[in-house]
Amino acid sequence: MEDVSDQLGEFLRARRSALTPAGVGVPTYGETRRVPGLRREEVAQLAGISVKYYTRLEQGEGGHVSESVLESLGNALQLNAHERAHLLRLARPEHTRLVRRPTGVEEVRPTLLALVDSAADQAAVIIGRYFDLIGGNRLGYALFGVDPGARVNMLKQTFLDPSARDLLVDWESNAIESAAYLRLATGDLPGDPIMAELIGELTIQSPEFARIWATQPVNECGHGVRRFNHPMVGPLTLNEESLRLPSDPGQRILFFGADPGSDSADRLRLLDSLINTRVPLSDN
Repeated sequence: MEDVSDQLGEFLRARRSALTPAGVGVPTYGETRRVPGLRREEVAQLAGISVKYYTRLEQGEGGHVSESVLESLGNALQLNAHERAHLLRLARPEHTRLVRRPTGVEEVRPTLLALVDSAADQAAVIIGRYFDLIGGNRLGYALFGVDPGARVNMLKQTFLDPSARDLLVDWESNAIESAAYLRLATGDLPGDPIMAELIGELTIQSPEFARIWATQPVNECGHGVRRFNHPMVGPLTLNEESLRLPSDPGQRILFFGADPGSDSADRLRLLDSLINTRVPLSDN
């Protein structure tokens, strides 16, 4: 992974280029602008700091950054709560929570497996700290087209498996969200070699990932509506809920359920019946 100071500069530049003068109330007086987004001097003016100091921040030479400056930058760049937390981790890495490096195969507690297995009428999967699918109920595995018990990396499936573009109705939005979750996860495991290897592999093998990653998206995996075009049962519109597991840092459970009485609820039940009448898949 890049040096933290380099990451800070890249993050500031990406957020600056994502804004427009009109969007932040900066007058342009009809001038032709050669670069997208805001200029350094415009961000500095909005944040109430000198252009020289802001330039040093983008160049990774800002040194200790006060909380007031970070707050002003967050306001100037219109950062959300997760982006502000990411900015803090980059600007003041000494405050980053140190995480003991995990070793060996990531395990999942049997009680969690029992919990997702008991989720009636919902697809449920457990995602590990490196975005591996490490557990789930049969409906959860079937939703993503994975054999029960198989460990696949969900990021690699999204960006490197062509079938993901058929399964995920709005692939671009899903891809951006996945990259945003990954960016946030790097703050929990700073300098982690496995995380760095994953990012490197995706960057090399997927031009789409490299393009999205360069925009520095940051977000938490929360809740929303996810649309699928499943090869066995057709279109599904499912409500997604993501639950972090405090006792198992980096792991989370994803639940996917349909509105009661909806067409998607019928299709989800059909998928459940189809997989339960098929010959059992391998658990290896």
